[in-house]
Amino acid sequence: MTELNLGEYDIAFPGLGIDKLTVKSEAFTIFGVSIMWYGVIIALGMILAIIFGFSQMKKYGLDPDRTIDVIIGGVIGGVVGARAYYVLMNWDSYKGDWKSIISTRNGGLAIYGGIIGALVVGSIICKVRKVKMLPLFDIAGMGFLIGQGIGRWGNFFNHEAFGYNTDLPWGMTSGKIQQWIIENNSSMSSSADIIAMNPDKAVHPCFLYESIWCLLGFAIIFLFSKKRKYDGQMFLMYVLWYGTGRGFIEGLRTDSLMVGNIRISQLLAIVSALTAFILLIVIGSKVKRMGDDYVFYKDTEESKQLIQTSQDALDQANKKRLKRKISKGCVLTWQILSMVKRFLRR
Repeated sequence: MTELNLGEYDIAFPGLGIDKLTVKSEAFTIFGVSIMWYGVIIALGMILAIIFGFSQMKKYGLDPDRTIDVIIGGVIGGVVGARAYYVLMNWDSYKGDWKSIISTRNGGLAIYGGIIGALVVGSIICKVRKVKMLPLFDIAGMGFLIGQGIGRWGNFFNHEAFGYNTDLPWGMTSGKIQQWIIENNSSMSSSADIIAMNPDKAVHPCFLYESIWCLLGFAIIFLFSKKRKYDGQMFLMYVLWYGTGRGFIEGLRTDSLMVGNIRISQLLAIVSALTAFILLIVIGSKVKRMGDDYVFYKDTEESKQLIQTSQDALDQANKKRLKRKISKGCVLTWQILSMVKRFLRR
């Protein structure tokens, strides 16, 4: 692989015949400040997830106006949680350097920390704003898959989230990846869980595996949501789907967040997937026994009343805007007629 003579930002997929593709981390600059692709792509994933979420609110019996606060809080909690999780898992690299702790320009966001942060903050705001958590979590789970599926491409632009050496056709490498392997081979050799690597060979593009897994999961769960049996089912399916895939993919990665010889994200993935699987069976059996006695939140009087109140407020606001437009139109029409009348008198 060294004969490819890859520069720092050059990526190659030798099995696909792509010998050099320049992929820089910087997207553009604004007033001399570099904007990184990592942040741009994660922001895009969040925006698309939020757009999807709002499109589903009324289908799940939620008032979009009340839910805005939960979404804003969830996004903030997600970003803070993702960074806090990553920093804590790599504390030796950050202690004493507070500036680097809050800097995410070169990556350093852990998905599980983001999920935990978003759910914790979102749950608190749900209580305050009186928003039902289970139907909202159903929507959030599908939104997470959109955000994660797209956001993983930020790792591509950072040349990170890769795995062990592979001979598969889609194996990738880059100047940065080769340099990382050379610098970390000694520490990998001393770990019982990590295999020493050859910098001249391609590696697994783990970011791609997870992106495909998440987007496929979104499509499957969204289609299944039309036949959901109870509130919270889609969220449990998300936890099961993502945890299962992440558990396998994390085992391929070389940059896992470790506690001793334990891959902490892999452990979380396996435990969460097993828990979700058990809950799906237990809750599903209980709802089946309830039969027609089970009522979705969207079918309750509380939900219908909240949505109707929100719609009435929106209609009232639209009527006021329409009246203002009509009033301005009448004034403008009168002014034009007056100008025409004065012109005709001349």
